[in-house]
Amino acid sequence: MMLQPASAQQMPQPSFHTKGMATGKPTGPLKPGEYWWSPKVSPSGPVVVLVSIPLQQMHVYRNGILVGRSSVSTGSKGHDTPSGVFTILEKKQTHRSKKYDDAPMPNMQRLTWSGIAMHSGNLPGYPASHGCVRMPYDFSTLLFSITGSGGTVVIGDNKTQQPHFAANPGLLLAPKDFTPEMLKTLAKGEYQWEPERSTTGPITLMVSSADRTVYVYRNGEPIGRAAINVKGRLGGHVFTMLEGVTAKESIFVPGNPGRIWMSVQTDSSSRGDFAGVAKRVRISPEFAGNVYEALKPGATIIVTDEPVVRKQNRDFTILAD
Repeated sequence: MMLQPASAQQMPQPSFHTKGMATGKPTGPLKPGEYWWSPKVSPSGPVVVLVSIPLQQMHVYRNGILVGRSSVSTGSKGHDTPSGVFTILEKKQTHRSKKYDDAPMPNMQRLTWSGIAMHSGNLPGYPASHGCVRMPYDFSTLLFSITGSGGTVVIGDNKTQQPHFAANPGLLLAPKDFTPEMLKTLAKGEYQWEPERSTTGPITLMVSSADRTVYVYRNGEPIGRAAINVKGRLGGHVFTMLEGVTAKESIFVPGNPGRIWMSVQTDSSSRGDFAGVAKRVRISPEFAGNVYEALKPGATIIVTDEPVVRKQNRDFTILAD
């Protein structure tokens, strides 16, 4: 997806948007409009954004290191911001809403094609948007400058966990996202692979120990799944693939170099890095080879001990569009 040139003129701050006020504290409470920003502590690498709905805060990580945090305003009652793991689908410095009276949305970063985005806005100190994640104008400009299409955004609504762990509720995936053929129970070693359903875009893998299945999405469309054998509980993890390869061979595709994975976050009961989790999972070598060839830097793996496919479709959305 094409991004606007860096030289594109930025939309000025609307009078009713919160300008923002920088603080020198990377931890602790934030008043409405306050933010902290220190990108120099990690000058390069993939960017991951974590949003806590209960705390009305956003944390920004680059290459696994916290580089910024801000107060936010999410969706009001009846216009709830969906929780889940999203990718940035589009970026526009100058944008106006097609749904809400041509409202200005500077530094817009789209998360769904149905109208959910991150952008500058008014921060009254409580959830007040129509579903988007509002930020102080100054902070929205800073965040816009370091993100790219395909970047990972995790929105969590767990009221009992700290910001770093706020996005690990049970993962939900609606059956309607799959064809009937793709919902049949898989036998040991069986898999389905339909990459033609979506040929381009960021890839997300959902690994569920409860379902004994791995699900593969590309650009928000399911393109495959496979039965897996799991040893014990896996815990909750989110991994993002980095540039380059390791000196060791791939655990899943022997004879090929291993990929480099950044641990974005884990729940409070989880232990182990990518290699530790991978050693507890067995999967069809043919399926693993197909996925290996399709993966690109920025791909995301979500690991959970919860069922992924359930009858209801609420609480958690995966790459909604």
